[in-house]
Amino acid sequence: MSTIPEQNPLLELSPQDLRAHAAAALTRARERSVALTDAVDDEDLVRQHSKLMSPLVWDLAHIGSQEELWLVRDVGGREPLRPDIDDLYDAFQHARADRPALPLLGPAEARAYVREVREKAFDVLETAPMEGRRLTESAFAFGMITQHEQQHDETMLATHQLRKGEPVLHAPEPPRAPARKLPAEVLVPGGRFTMGTTAEPWALDNERPAHEVDVPAFVLDTAPVTCGAYVEFLESGGYHDQRFWSEPGWAYRQEHDITAPRFWRREPDGWWRTRFGVRERVPENEPVVHVSYYEAEAYTRWAGKRLPTEAEWEKAARHDPESGRSRRFPWGDEEPTAEHANLGQRHLRAAEAGAYPAGASPLGVHQLIGDVWEWTSTGFHGYPGFAAFPYREYSEVFFGPEYKILRGGSFGTDAAAIRGTFRNWDYPIRRQIFSGFRCARDPRPGEAG
Repeated sequence: MSTIPEQNPLLELSPQDLRAHAAAALTRARERSVALTDAVDDEDLVRQHSKLMSPLVWDLAHIGSQEELWLVRDVGGREPLRPDIDDLYDAFQHARADRPALPLLGPAEARAYVREVREKAFDVLETAPMEGRRLTESAFAFGMITQHEQQHDETMLATHQLRKGEPVLHAPEPPRAPARKLPAEVLVPGGRFTMGTTAEPWALDNERPAHEVDVPAFVLDTAPVTCGAYVEFLESGGYHDQRFWSEPGWAYRQEHDITAPRFWRREPDGWWRTRFGVRERVPENEPVVHVSYYEAEAYTRWAGKRLPTEAEWEKAARHDPESGRSRRFPWGDEEPTAEHANLGQRHLRAAEAGAYPAGASPLGVHQLIGDVWEWTSTGFHGYPGFAAFPYREYSEVFFGPEYKILRGGSFGTDAAAIRGTFRNWDYPIRRQIFSGFRCARDPRPGEAG
């Protein structure tokens, strides 16, 4: 295994350049938050479109509340702006289903609040030290808040997918895949690799620390499972054949009469879906999205395969067989661009399988970053040597087998909130998120060399 250290451009920046980088990241996140909330009227902002989601106006004020707590009060040592609303926007005190009944800030008040918080946060950023305290080292606190806002922006995007009515969000189409067809699978050689990170300045606690993992050889699909492939599973009766489902998955499918991915509908002329208010035919070559862990698991069994473990996924995404080192991303250490991956709500859909050849791994695995979150078979846990930071409620309180790990981000994930080490988690029943998957399998006799 290589001893070459992790590479990260943030580590080379001066304090002033770090401040500029953090300011740009915060500004990009706020522009997205404003676009998502300005796209609808006030009535829509306060409406709960699903009991799984908060009203959009709650998300907006919660973004401001967290920014005030960490940047204004903690890093800046400033007087609280609105201590009276701390409890209202504490996600652990109020379930999403109950939030509409709370005395929330109205749209105008919420917008004014987040603007005032941002002005004070920028004042703090101008003089905050970039060293000497773990929370401010390499502008970590500002990166944490950027990622928090972008994560809520993706949540708000999911709320937009759940809302009824005419389309209000618009974006250009993603690039088409080259005509050359991808190989279906690649063999990932066995051996040790470095999983997680110690050097990534804005990595969150559950990504740390870097540690060695021995991963036996496995075979991985070169692209996420497409809608066309998933239709074959549907048409073969896969949703009604208990052999392919786990016991809890089958029980959940029956109880809720789940017969297709969320937002899909069978019509006399084929499968259709609704995407951000647009009704369209299910596209054959796009990765399937809005499937639960249970659905993904059933498909892989039907296909004679399985879901990858989290360690397998990360090895495929980060390990460079030639140098032996772990990269930040499949393509290398540089930040994602529009040529590498479908990220940041640049498009309002996943791109066709193979549409980002510049983002492929050294072994030829495509779209590991962006397009759809990918379910893995691993439950959420801390790495060896895990230490909660800066608070237990970010990760530690969720550790346990009831959550499953998702990797790689989606078209709704911003580049600031994704990397090869980033870990997402959710209940295996979740389908409103932008989740898909790819298949893995054990090598056949003689296949691994």
